[in-house]
Formats: sequence, C-alpha cells, structure tokens
Amino acid sequence: MTSNFETLLYEKEGAIARVTLNRPEVINAYNIQMRDELYQVLQAVKDDPEVGAILLRGAGDKGFCAGADLTEFGTTPSQAVARQVRWDRDVWERFLDIQKPLVCALHGYVMGSGLEMALLCDLRIASEDAVFALPEVSLGLIPAAGGTQTLGRAIGLSTTLETLLLSRRIGANEALRIGLVHRVVQRANLDRDAAALAGELLKRDPAMVRGVKEALRRGAGVPLDQGLELEEQLGLQAWRERKPQPSASS
Repeated sequence: MTSNFETLLYEKEGAIARVTLNRPEVINAYNIQMRDELYQVLQAVKDDPEVGAILLRGAGDKGFCAGADLTEFGTTPSQAVARQVRWDRDVWERFLDIQKPLVCALHGYVMGSGLEMALLCDLRIASEDAVFALPEVSLGLIPAAGGTQTLGRAIGLSTTLETLLLSRRIGANEALRIGLVHRVVQRANLDRDAAALAGELLKRDPAMVRGVKEALRRGAGVPLDQGLELEEQLGLQAWRERKPQPSASS
C-alpha cells in the first residue's frame, strides 16, 4: 500500500510503515505543508492496527533533513511568531504518543529540525556520510522543537551544551561513540539495514514495547523510587496485555 502526499511518501510493507520526507530539492527542509502532512501520517500509523513498526527516512542523496525551511518560517514578522507557527500542529507530541517502535534512517545532512525529529525516534541508524548539528545558536536562535531537551537525554548535558553553544557538527562515527545514533552502516546498505532493524522490532511483543517506552518516558523526570514503582506497574500491565504464547507441540 502506498499513499503519496505533497511532501511525504507513505508506504506500508507488511506491518512496517515507511514514512519518507520527500522534498529532496531542498534536502527535505521542514515546511508548513510537511508539518501538516506529518501530523496526519503519524496519527494514522498510531491508530492503524496493522502497523507494528515505523521507519522514517529522507528522500534524495543530500540528506535526511536540512532543518526548517527558512523561506517559510523566516518570513513571519518575528522569530517568536515563526516558532509559534511550527507549534500550531504539535508534531513532536505525535511522535511521543506513538507506542509502536520508531526507527530513523539518517544520511547526509541531519540538521536542526531534522535532528530534533530523529531524536524523537526510538532507534537511529546512520550512514557513514551523516553529519549532525543544531545550528540555531549561531543564527541567533534557541532550538524550538525539543533539541535542548532530547539531545541532552541522548548524549549527556555537558556534550549537549558544547554542541549547542558552538553549533558544532558531528560526524557519523562520533555520533555513534557518544550515543547519538545506535548503528553506523555503509550508505548503500542504509535502507536495507534500517528495514531489517524495524523487522527485528516486530518480533517483540507489542505490550512489552509499549511498556518499555512508557516507563522510560514517564520515568525520566521522577525520583528513582517513583520510577521503580512506575516500572513495576507498567510491567504488570504489559504482562496482562501480552500476546498469547502458542502452546507447545505435543
């Protein structure tokens, strides 16, 4: 099954939903149309019982996403208004609401909103040519799509502070070393390996995936004793909701 939008490609291959950012002529820059279409697609995959895992990728040779399209978000009366326009559809909360595993395949330029989008996915696999950055401070801005919060959770506060204040670019191998991505592969193998990773996640019980994701998200901001209590509650809930195991052959 394939559905085409103006800025996205959406395909279902079995239980895997493939969402492709599709503005390769501008390195998949995030604009208002993409915001609206991504919001719609994420809601669809969340609600679709046939979808067990989501694979997010970018079209074209140059990169996954070069960040926000400044020809749109930079033409409002002020940067504050521009940022509010981006939040008129809370796409980032849509990412967080999805209880199914999200895999992000990253190549070339992964900048600004592109990196912030990737950080909202569960597993990130990158090609050797991937370059990561949040350049907002050098442009007189503060990241406004979660970068100050999600990057620190991925790579630690000290490295995040250096990365943001210096608008430093991070190559694929360093990204792997500091925990920004989980795997680095050859560019020619990126799509294949990302799909294989999504397929591997399909083998996990959906109730267990939901439980782990919720435990990590909700437990990140609470004291340890509360986190342990939350883990126990979610573990019991996941056990009750797990798929029935096939009976052993006689």
